[in-house]
Amino acid sequence: MKVIGIIPARYGSTRFPGKPLAMIGTKTMIQRTYQQVLKSSLDAVVVATDDQRIFDEVLRFGGKAVMTRSDHQSGTDRCREALDLVGDGYDAVVNIQGDEPFIDPRQIDQVAELIRRDDTCLATLAKRITDPARVDNPNAVKVVFDHEGNALYFSRHPLPYVRGVDRSEWFEKTEYYLHIGIYAYKADMLRAIAALPMGRLERAESLEQLRWLENGLRIRVAVTEAHDTIAIDTPQDLLNIPKELCQ
Repeated sequence: MKVIGIIPARYGSTRFPGKPLAMIGTKTMIQRTYQQVLKSSLDAVVVATDDQRIFDEVLRFGGKAVMTRSDHQSGTDRCREALDLVGDGYDAVVNIQGDEPFIDPRQIDQVAELIRRDDTCLATLAKRITDPARVDNPNAVKVVFDHEGNALYFSRHPLPYVRGVDRSEWFEKTEYYLHIGIYAYKADMLRAIAALPMGRLERAESLEQLRWLENGLRIRVAVTEAHDTIAIDTPQDLLNIPKELCQ
């Protein structure tokens, strides 16, 4: 099975316009992300963008890129168009966010291994939360899953609720898992979910994966032990990157 990694990278961002082109040391964010993905075992890697500046930057450092429409509502939609543009020959796609310059290649390989299974059409990762503050952070999406690793629900709210226990003790009474925003899809499934209309759960939580669950699709979740990546959501976050990572 041939698996391609697609990196959606748009220029427009409410909190950080032009984020993929932000400099981290001597390299742009998109270059660092691309080079991290190349360390994985994927068969190919391509950036899917809607901006000529990002497209030109990828070509400058020797990467591959395709131009996609500017009106996509999600990275999944952009990945679907990019898959059509790169042509046939790929059986599955791994969607890696363009603002993950320090993503661990082992996480990419882990989700790719899942999607290569015959019984898996959608896959993602989770990591046990060790910092209690993240449980209440709405930007840290929580996930619960069954004994076979199938997602039951994703939420910005703490999941699960611990009945009969003071809120300050929840973290000590149960396990919480952080959703890691990397997805893998069989090619046919990617085209199918991109055609689904937005559902009420997705609209409420602003989480596109809830659209898939609402339509009865199964999302396989693997728990990763790899280290957390550094989130870069605003220009200020660039100042928090350890100097040794900027070499």
